[in-house]
Amino acid sequence: MNIIDTHSHIYLEEFDADRTAVIQNAMHLGISAVLLPNIDISTVQSLFQLCDQYSGFAFPMMGLHPTSVDGTYIAQLIQIEKMLYCRAYCGIGEIGIDLYWNRQNLKAQKEVFEEQLRWSINMQLPVSIHTRNAYSEVFDSIYKVGKESLRGVFHCFSGTMEDLEEIKRLPGFTVGIDGNITYKNSTLKTILPHVPLELLLLETDAPYLAPVPYRGQRNEPSYIWETAKIIAEIYQISLADVAGQTLKNTFELFHISQ
Repeated sequence: MNIIDTHSHIYLEEFDADRTAVIQNAMHLGISAVLLPNIDISTVQSLFQLCDQYSGFAFPMMGLHPTSVDGTYIAQLIQIEKMLYCRAYCGIGEIGIDLYWNRQNLKAQKEVFEEQLRWSINMQLPVSIHTRNAYSEVFDSIYKVGKESLRGVFHCFSGTMEDLEEIKRLPGFTVGIDGNITYKNSTLKTILPHVPLELLLLETDAPYLAPVPYRGQRNEPSYIWETAKIIAEIYQISLADVAGQTLKNTFELFHISQ
């Protein structure tokens, strides 16, 4: 049984002391690939270094994270756009709108998000969308730029049933499920059965959102099996079926080669 972690940040400094061991353990436990969304211009080189070292296992995305949208965002966008032509990517990400931390720069966040959505159309790449307290704003931008031409994943889905129904009306979009599905107070357990298994992707968001029984610790790709186990319970199917279908979904969206 193999599985792919479709959203991880193991290039960050939290893994500097034992990155090789973390990757080797993930491989040993059946993690066949890890997809790595960028955060901002400061993370590009560490992302590239990891993908060069583990070619065929680590696949990069390129983008500007909404929480990194500050007074330098225009300069960052220019630099990041240049990076799109430096190498092959499996997606544009991590992009989106986050109104949890800062509601004052919504206009700038929407500008950055919509520009990167246009990149994805031009380069025919899927997007990994971060949205927090901003589903309606994200939907508005998707419809504005062109829902028929876009495809991707709503990373770490945390929306309502109404948000889910809106996603299901968007052709080409999937739902990413992370370790928070294992938390006792997670409302996702009641919403998830309404997600067709064909629209489901598995993620860790490592080093964040470690699943139970690792909650509170640094997350890592091998812990994705805990998320997969909960999903198997919710759908009342085998773990092998979860792994197999999500693997198929990943290849259909991201077109990575191993």
